[in-house]
Amino acid sequence: MFYRYEIKNNGVEDVLYLYLTMNYEFSKELGSSSDDKDLLRRTNNFIKSNGIQFDGGKVYLVIDGVIVKAFELPKEEHIDKKINKNVFDDLEYMVTLQLEDNSVIEISLKEFLLGALATNMTPDLPIEVLKAMAILYRTYAFKQMANYQVISVVDDFLVYKPIDYYKIAFAPDYDKIVSVLEEAIRQTNSMFLSYKDDFILPFIHISNFGQTLEDVRYPYLSSVSSLWDASAPFYVDTISFSYDLLSKLFHFTITKDSTFEILEVSPYGKVLKLSIAGKEVDGKQFANTLHLKSQYLSIILNQHDVSIITKGWGDFLGLSIWGSCHLAKNGCSYANILNYYFPKVQLCQYVMDANS
Repeated sequence: MFYRYEIKNNGVEDVLYLYLTMNYEFSKELGSSSDDKDLLRRTNNFIKSNGIQFDGGKVYLVIDGVIVKAFELPKEEHIDKKINKNVFDDLEYMVTLQLEDNSVIEISLKEFLLGALATNMTPDLPIEVLKAMAILYRTYAFKQMANYQVISVVDDFLVYKPIDYYKIAFAPDYDKIVSVLEEAIRQTNSMFLSYKDDFILPFIHISNFGQTLEDVRYPYLSSVSSLWDASAPFYVDTISFSYDLLSKLFHFTITKDSTFEILEVSPYGKVLKLSIAGKEVDGKQFANTLHLKSQYLSIILNQHDVSIITKGWGDFLGLSIWGSCHLAKNGCSYANILNYYFPKVQLCQYVMDANS
């Protein structure tokens, strides 16, 4: 196995050098079909067993003085323990939900998280992504309960339905999917995200056009590269509407002779305001009315209908589900994912006392 190590700074970051010799069987494996997961496991075990102060980053394997392999070891994220006199366990902490008919009910935080997570659930979603989203939705629950003592079941950040609602949609794998969701919640129990000692909002989108965006209203949001999103099957989407249907949806007459004009766009091309047949329409209202995947759109006027081309799916803020899946498949944990998409934010966890 490894017989020596060094940590050197290359001027940008610390790099861990692990030294082997060809006499080791493991060294020979590197020359054939080495398993990267096994390599990460062995490297992590060596670091822990030798008490090496290296929390992740670039690693070089050196055999007989020659660097034969370089790889990234996912960084270990530090969880800031927050002492709280109350019990913020997901099973014991209760949240108040305002239903669509304005009535209210009280359920456990765990039940709330199950229903919120299920909205984004697909059979192949990695559990590390589910953990990251569980932390974001839990953060929102803490924030809303602290500020308003109630959470709406439908708003700009989530849609909640009881987990039983998905029995048919998830059949025949309902029990298996619920078990995975419960495990994601259990493994992140009481964890949340904080920026300057305040809960953040759970910005989540399905995919973007290759990077996430900043928003001056929310200083904890960062623009980071997310090139995996360009490979999403819904990176570009086209949908067409007849002029009659548009007239019914917007409640004014729209014909093939009507003018369509984009009046205002964001620096990255998000349509904020447009004019249709001389009437001003808010960009968000336009996208919501037509159930478009995003406000990053182009409009093509045809003889009998209007074609709308959109890029990405969502508002491109915060965590990208598509990008997170690629990070998880490359060995990143939920903490790595959150740190990547929210680099200014602190991962925290409520505990009962300093020794918990």
